[in-house]
Amino acid sequence: MNKKHLDPASSPWAPFGVQLRRSRETKGLTQAQLARRCECNPSYVSYIELAHRPPSQKFAFLADRVLETGGTLSLMWWQHRHTALLEGFPEYANYESRAEEIRLFEINVIPGLLQTKAYASAWEQGNVRRGSATQEQAKERVEFLLTRQQLLGLNPPPLIHAVLDESCLRRPIGGRDVMVEQLLHLESLARQPQVLLQVAPYALGEDRPFTRVVTMLTMPGRKMLAYTETEQRGYLDRNIESVAALAKDYDRLLIEALNRSESVAVIRAVRRDFEWMST
Repeated sequence: MNKKHLDPASSPWAPFGVQLRRSRETKGLTQAQLARRCECNPSYVSYIELAHRPPSQKFAFLADRVLETGGTLSLMWWQHRHTALLEGFPEYANYESRAEEIRLFEINVIPGLLQTKAYASAWEQGNVRRGSATQEQAKERVEFLLTRQQLLGLNPPPLIHAVLDESCLRRPIGGRDVMVEQLLHLESLARQPQVLLQVAPYALGEDRPFTRVVTMLTMPGRKMLAYTETEQRGYLDRNIESVAALAKDYDRLLIEALNRSESVAVIRAVRRDFEWMST
């Protein structure tokens, strides 16, 4: 049977169709087999792969589950349908969903991949109160975050190495109950083999190598990318030299930060401090 060529640049939904076909063929499924598992007609799958019609959110979710993509298709659906995200961030999220290793350094707020829904919602409500986001945009961002977090359930999952400045743990986002739940979640994540958590204590002072948020991705083939943000947009850095410089400083940070067991002890201690707070 002749297979029609798919051009990712042929239409706005063509990249989704290309990714859907690749994922389906990787799993060894026909269009009819995928359609049966996604509760739709085979012609519907064909139309989507050829970008003759847009997919529904339900189909993107079901296809992700059947094809075990780690939420890639849902991410692509969100990127196309919604404008609440910072410019440049959808491009990063697309790479993040395929990364073999994700290295994070965060200041003042728990990294998104490690957030609970309550914590993420509380953070976005702050944006709403300040007038920097609408209620609908806040809802979209939280839902997009939960979609990104599906990559934690991949088999195998990416290695996530997160170094948290102590301020992330102590800044009371959402109040006592939200923080207690969030810190318990970090303690649980720290027990998973694919998640490495370290705390950069205040005591590091000027020896902490970063004064800004740092995100680095190691892609298949060991290619490394870095991502940074301003208030206006996000930037994906592919320059070998600048990414290598960040990686060198990140390695230095790992040495200076508390080790894994010490970091969990700090997280637990901060969580107990919140538990003693009055509501």
